[in-house]
Amino acid sequence: MRVLARLRARADAAYNNAYHHKLSGRIWNALEGTKYDAVHNNDDPKPFVFSNPFPPGDLREGDERTVLIASTEEPLLTHVARDLQDEREWNIGEMPFHVEAVSALSPDVGEPGTSGRLSTGTGVVVRIPPQRFDEYGIEVDHDEAEFWRPEHSMNPFQNQIHANLDRKHGLFEPDYLPGPTDTDGDLFDGYELIKTFAIPVTPTTGVTETWVLSKWRFDYTVRDDDHRRHLNLALDVGIGERNSLGFGFMNIVEKTGPGESELEGENAFA
Repeated sequence: MRVLARLRARADAAYNNAYHHKLSGRIWNALEGTKYDAVHNNDDPKPFVFSNPFPPGDLREGDERTVLIASTEEPLLTHVARDLQDEREWNIGEMPFHVEAVSALSPDVGEPGTSGRLSTGTGVVVRIPPQRFDEYGIEVDHDEAEFWRPEHSMNPFQNQIHANLDRKHGLFEPDYLPGPTDTDGDLFDGYELIKTFAIPVTPTTGVTETWVLSKWRFDYTVRDDDHRRHLNLALDVGIGERNSLGFGFMNIVEKTGPGESELEGENAFA
């Protein structure tokens, strides 16, 4: 489930690639006083993820941008949508916007037999824990989690995103349903790495850190109802870590189902 917010720039502004903390803050403000307030400071994955304000690029007054906010929790999205409708001024850092419209979306990867492609609109955070360095042959001069890079090979990346999604399944799905690691087959048919890059991020500690991120396109073919549910969960809460800062957000960019022609993605974004 998703909330789509159409925005219009209220003034000229430079695009701020470090939008994550400010955009996340608006969502948490909307959830203040609700049952979701209690999960803000715990260490569990959060039940939402969001896109960048897209398309990226410097703003001219009157320019349009879009933000998507996804979640497994319809009540959470309702709180966010009401907040955006009640307070139309939205300053994402130094980028001043007016909320023009708010609407709902329900993307779905499709029934079994459907093939498609997912694109990560925001960078994916994957960190390899120190206890697995020897297993993956990683030699570094520190004992903190290591951000995934292509030289580490695909194995740790795949293992970490599967384990992370399995944890989210345990939090946000009924206990009786099998999780991603309980079923046969990979989450995706193909992994196309677009790029890796480093950006400064200021998490809740308030200390700016340099994080290494990666952008991907993932091919999939829905095997069964469980696999469909796992892929849709990834759409709702993101893949990888730190999704409540907007990392690991995905969109469907291609989908061909039984009896369907090829479909374009719901939105194009960078």
